[in-house]
Amino acid sequence: MENLHQFRCEQLTLAYDQVEVVQQLSFEITTGQITTLIGPNGCGKSTLLKGLARLLRPKQGAAYLDGKAIHNEPTRHVARQLGVLIQNPEAPEALTVWELLTLGRYPHQGFFGGISSEDESKIGNALEMAGIQHLAERPIGELSGGQRQLAWIAMVLAQDTPIILLDEPTTFLDMVHQLEVLDILERLHREQARTIVLVLHDINHAARYSHHLIALNDGRIVDRGTPHQIVTAELLADVFRIEASVMIDPESQSPYCIARRPLPQCHAV
Repeated sequence: MENLHQFRCEQLTLAYDQVEVVQQLSFEITTGQITTLIGPNGCGKSTLLKGLARLLRPKQGAAYLDGKAIHNEPTRHVARQLGVLIQNPEAPEALTVWELLTLGRYPHQGFFGGISSEDESKIGNALEMAGIQHLAERPIGELSGGQRQLAWIAMVLAQDTPIILLDEPTTFLDMVHQLEVLDILERLHREQARTIVLVLHDINHAARYSHHLIALNDGRIVDRGTPHQIVTAELLADVFRIEASVMIDPESQSPYCIARRPLPQCHAV
């Protein structure tokens, strides 16, 4: 998939009930690469992703896709460009996995709707990529937490968009399935040049699988750059309030950290 879409935000401020959670952020997402938002709980990562995904209207500023503010664009047009998976999505328990994935094809369907042969091919490919072909006819309500998460990820894959936004996609997954999901995303970047934006809590996963990291704290960008630039003992102390050792993985050549102990919290006087 050719991916030439420009995706950025300018002076983006997001709020809940007038309480600002993300404040005047401006940055551009690098096309065709993997960017991960990192930071402590409550720093604004998920809120920022919702703003980028058009799920939360900005209080100020905007997110732009190809120079146009996405909140002013038709929903179907945006859905053809952006695939989104938020935390804790919901679907009717009786819906089968196959039926869930058909929802991901909605933006591509014609006036009369209905599933085309292309839709069926995209759904089949997504099931295979997520490794859940055997669950296609299983109702969502009968799935384990991990299986359900894989089904939602497959739905986003079936949507077949050049840009994918994922909030904690490894939630509910054991270690092997976490790596499988991240390997899928890396493959999408490598083979199809997809632009992928993630929220991850695991700093080592973020460093291993990302080209760019954006470190957030208190709703603001603390730093951004490559994993080697961002994953440092100093940043881990300042942002995450942990004392950590940072080393280089001899196989991937990415930095990884070993947390030693929590640091005292800073309190305003």
